[in-house]
Amino acid sequence: MPRAKKKLILSQPIKDGLKAIKVKLDHRTVITLSSLKALEFWKTRYPNAEVIGQ
Repeated sequence: MPRAKKKLILSQPIKDGLKAIKVKLDHRTVITLSSLKALEFWKTRYPNAEVIGQ
């Protein structure tokens, strides 16, 4: 009996009313943040982090 294929979830759904900020931490890591306070935290760990979309 063949197994059912699983769907891949490549990104999290964005909730209504939430402002999403995409940040590139290094050459292969991109994260999505919801506030500028979180961006300050990540800038301390990754000084070369840059905002690529809002």
